[in-house]
Amino acid sequence: MMRSIGLALAMAVCVSAAPGAASAQQSLVERGRQIAEANCSRCHAIGREGESRLPIAPPLRNLPSRYPVEELAEAFAEGIVTAHPEMPQFTFEPQEIEALLAYIDSLGAAKAK
Repeated sequence: MMRSIGLALAMAVCVSAAPGAASAQQSLVERGRQIAEANCSRCHAIGREGESRLPIAPPLRNLPSRYPVEELAEAFAEGIVTAHPEMPQFTFEPQEIEALLAYIDSLGAAKAK
């Protein structure tokens, strides 16, 4: 299952690099932002700036520097479980994972500019 998610994410990256894919990528990123807003913003900072509402919750923009993307995809697919009780367990569908990771990646890309 994890290989198929990784392959799907790799294919999404390749497709997003194709000419004319900019609007599709923007749509994917926007869907990811909506997922983050609905599921993560209660505790995590989900934008390019700002602090998380819950101090132990890292801003989403920092996740790629802390975890390999493949591990994030796996965690989102299998259900995120943490050592602290404040974090609810989430399980996302492959399309949601793709969108959420595209959004998280866009936060880092914007920061690097």
